Amino acid sequence: MDTKEITVFVSGATGFIALHVVHDLLKAGYKVIGSGRSQEKNDGILKKFNNNPNLSMEIVKDIAAPNAFDDVFQKRGREIKVVLHIASPVHFKTTDFEKDLLIPAVNGTKSILEAIKKYAADTVEKVVITSSVAALANPIDIRNNSLILTEETWNKDTWESCQADAVAAYCGSKKFAEQAAWKFLEENQSSIKFTLSTINPGFVFGPQLFADSLKDGINSSSGIIARLVHSKTDEKFYNYSGPFIDVRDVSEAHLVAFENSECAGKRLVLSEDLFCSQEAVDILNEEFPQLKGKITTGEPGSGPSFLEKYSCRFDNSKTKKLLGFKFHNFRDCIVDTASQMLEVQGGASI
Repeated sequence: MDTKEITVFVSGATGFIALHVVHDLLKAGYKVIGSGRSQEKNDGILKKFNNNPNLSMEIVKDIAAPNAFDDVFQKRGREIKVVLHIASPVHFKTTDFEKDLLIPAVNGTKSILEAIKKYAADTVEKVVITSSVAALANPIDIRNNSLILTEETWNKDTWESCQADAVAAYCGSKKFAEQAAWKFLEENQSSIKFTLSTINPGFVFGPQLFADSLKDGINSSSGIIARLVHSKTDEKFYNYSGPFIDVRDVSEAHLVAFENSECAGKRLVLSEDLFCSQEAVDILNEEFPQLKGKITTGEPGSGPSFLEKYSCRFDNSKTKKLLGFKFHNFRDCIVDTASQMLEVQGGASI
C-alpha cells in the first residue's frame, strides 16, 4: 500500500485517542484531514503537529446536527479513501440521556455515513468506527463474573432501559451507534463501495500524545488513574474493574483495521487483560517512591481476588489474531500514564 497516495479523514481529531491516531497516520506517510469543533481547536492541533503539510483540519461544530459532515465531504470527499470515525459524545453531566448521549451518538454515525454516500461513494473504500466494549455489555454485566464477552456479544439494554443513569446511557449510545452503522452498510450495499470495521476498546489508559493536554482535562478512563495519583493516604476509592487497553494499542488497531483486508466486516475488541483500581494503586505505590506513603493503599494484593468476583471474562482471541501485534501490559501502561501526570506542572484536571 502506497501511503502517500491515501488520504484518511479522522473525525474528532482533537481527542485523546484520535491524536494518537493522527500521529501514527502521519508517521506512516498518510495524508490526514481531521475535524474539530472550532477554528481555535483546529489551529491548536496544526501547531502541535508543527504545521505538518500532510495534515489539514476542517470544522464540524456539532456531530449530532443534521447533515453534520456534509460540508466536509462536499468539499474534500473526492480526496478521501479511508474514514476513521472517532468522534462521539463522552460526558456524564446530563440528566437528559436521550438528548445528550443517545441521539448525538447515533446521529453522528449516521450523518458521516450519509455524507460519504452523497459525496464520496466512489472514493471512500474503508470506514472504521470507534465503538466500545460498552457496546458489548452494560455497566452491570461488565462486573458479572459469569459472563464471557466475545466479538459477537452485544449490550442487552434497550433504548429505554439504558436510560437508568448516565453511564448506562453512554454504554447504550455506543451500542445503538454501532448497530446503526452495520444497518446502514446492509441497506446501502448498492450505492457505496466501502467496507466497515469497528474498534471496541475497553477502559483506555495510557499517556497523552501531548503532555500539556493534561492541563485541559482528561478522558474518563484516565481520570481513574489521575484520582489515584492525587489521592490522600486514607482515601477510599471506587474499585473499577473490567477490560483495559493502552491508547497506543487502540491507535495502532485503527491503522491495522483498514490496512488488513481481513478486518473488513469485523468487530475488533481491544482488551489486553482485566484490571481493577486496586491493581493500579498497588503499581503506583510500588513504582513511584515519591507517592509511597502519600497516596491511598486500599487493600494491597487483593486485586486478583476482587476480579474473580467482580469482573466479566473475556475472549478476544479472534481480534488479537487479526491485529497481529502485542498489547502493552497493565503495569507499563499505568507507569507511563502516571509518569506523565506527575511530570506536568499542576497535575491533571479532574
